[in-house]
Amino acid sequence: MKVLVIDIGGTHVKILATGEPAERRMDSGPELTADQMAAGVRALARGWKYDAVAIGYPGPVARNKPVAEPHNLGAGWVGYDYEKAFDCPVRIVNDAAMQALGGYQGGKLLFLGFGTGLGTAMIVDGIVVPMELAHLPYRKATFEDYVGQHAFEKNERKWRKHVADVVARLSAALEPEDVVLGGGNAVNIHDLPPNCRLGANTNAFPGGFRLWAGAAPATPKPKTKTAPKQKAKAAPEPKTKTAPKPKAKAAPKPKAKAAPKPKAKAALKPKAKAAQKSRPVARGGKGK
Repeated sequence: MKVLVIDIGGTHVKILATGEPAERRMDSGPELTADQMAAGVRALARGWKYDAVAIGYPGPVARNKPVAEPHNLGAGWVGYDYEKAFDCPVRIVNDAAMQALGGYQGGKLLFLGFGTGLGTAMIVDGIVVPMELAHLPYRKATFEDYVGQHAFEKNERKWRKHVADVVARLSAALEPEDVVLGGGNAVNIHDLPPNCRLGANTNAFPGGFRLWAGAAPATPKPKTKTAPKQKAKAAPEPKTKTAPKPKAKAAPKPKAKAAPKPKAKAALKPKAKAAQKSRPVARGGKGK
C-alpha cells in the first residue's frame, strides 16, 4: 500500500508519499482552511501515486475526526470530509502523536514538540495517547505562551529556561521512561534536560506510514450497479390444524322399563270338599 503523509503545522504543510525521495511543502498560516489545504496538497502531490492518506492535525482528534478548530490556522476543519477531498481512505491523528509514533522505540514515551505551539503526546507499550497540555495554566498564562514560537522570538534565553522547567514538570508528573523533544525549535535547545533525546522533525513521516502499517490495500469500490435486493418473502406460517372438538355424545335416554305386567293369578279352583264319610251305623248295635 502506498501512503501519502500530510504533516500540518502552523507555518508549513509538509507531505511525503511512499517511495518518494524527498518531501514537498507549502505555506500555511492563520488563514489556511481545510479546503485550501486539501486543494494545495492535491496540487503539490501531482505525479505521486497513493492508496491512502495519513494526516497529522494540529489539534484534538477523536475517532479519526478533528473535534476542535486549530489555534494557529483558519476555520472549517471540524466536520470536513477528508476522504471525499482525497478520494481514498484517510486516517487522522494529532500531529504530536504522529511525530511521537515516528520516533517510538518502546516502553513509555513522552513526546514534547516545540514549534509554533507546544505539541504533547505519550505512547505506552505501543498504545498512542494524544494529549492537549499546551493550554493548561502555567505561571501567568499557559505552557504554550512560554515555550511557543512567540516566546522564542521574544527572548531566546528565557525561552530555553522555560523549556527546561516545563520538561522537568511534565516528566515528574507523567513519569516516562523516554522523553523525546521534537518540533521545529527543538534544535535550539542547547543543553538537553536529563533523560531526554532530540527527535528529528521528519519523524512525522515514518509515524504516518506506521498508521497504515499492516493494513490491507484499499480495494476500489466497483461502480457497477448492483441488482436491487429482493425482499425476502416471509415464510408462511404453518397453519396449525385445530383438533376437532369432540362431539358431545348425547346421554343415552334411559329406556323406560315396561312396567311388569301383573301376573294374572289363576283363580283358585275351589277344592271340592270330600264328602264326609258318614260313619256306618253299626248294625245290630246300640246307638249312641
